Amino acid sequence: MAFTLDTFRFLDELTLNNERTWFDANKHRYESLVREPALAFIRAMAAPLAKHAPAFLAEDKKIGGSLMRVHRDTRFGHDKTPYKTNIGIQFRHGAGKDVHAPGFYVHVSPTECFIGLGMWRPEPPILLAVRQKIATEPERWTKLKTSKTLIKVGLTRGDGDKLTRVPKGFDKEHPQADDLRRTSFTLQGPLSAADITDKGFVAFVAERFAAGKEFMRFLCEAAGVES
Repeated sequence: MAFTLDTFRFLDELTLNNERTWFDANKHRYESLVREPALAFIRAMAAPLAKHAPAFLAEDKKIGGSLMRVHRDTRFGHDKTPYKTNIGIQFRHGAGKDVHAPGFYVHVSPTECFIGLGMWRPEPPILLAVRQKIATEPERWTKLKTSKTLIKVGLTRGDGDKLTRVPKGFDKEHPQADDLRRTSFTLQGPLSAADITDKGFVAFVAERFAAGKEFMRFLCEAAGVES
């Protein structure tokens, strides 16, 4: 089972009909067009991850695994629509508990599709540890984030929030001052609907995850976990 153009059509329809009554009436379509292809993709990624990034998990569970839940947490946001209109798949580090842990990510939606990897808004102790490692190993960090391997597969530094100033305790003139201000450390590459619906999608993603393994190793070392 694979993603198809009908997957995108369903997400489009969900965007226009983001309410419980519609979703309940179309839940069978969600399961066949979104959830089951996503779980099949996760299962297929288990072997490539075991080869290139064995500390990261491909869990094909309906709840609590690599597939992020379709229900939105509406308690704190202004948007009270009940369902996410994208597919989020995170292959999280075995030592991680949430989206802030080191991980590989695939995002599928009608408006934006991409591959991501790294650490998104890590908790303060880990954020400090990554900054300290960048500060003490600037040449390695520079080499990793600009490697020809990453450029070849289209993985570039992800955008993200930055502090206005270099954080306290770090040299404001440090050659990596810009990265020391970051609150996330990610790489990102675009995907198209043609990529996602192609029979070679698993190999396509696996190649990009493999290209980022040394970048991930750096972050895992900073976090004190195996890569």
